[in-house]
Amino acid sequence: MISEEQLDAYRQAGTKIRVVRDILERNDVIGIVVAWDDEHALIRRQNRRVVQVKRTYLFQPFDEERQNPII
Repeated sequence: MISEEQLDAYRQAGTKIRVVRDILERNDVIGIVVAWDDEHALIRRQNRRVVQVKRTYLFQPFDEERQNPII
């Protein structure tokens, strides 16, 4: 699970992130962190829609190479 400190750092810097939910790249959520609670994070996508995702997913900066969530 991603820490609150890391989520806060992404939010304050306005870092574009990728949330890897499964093996398929088309299912990734790409956007910026808006808010979070104990279990979920809110990500604002480029089209300004907000998506709620579990914090147990893999969060990484968008400009880094995509990691495989299975490993």
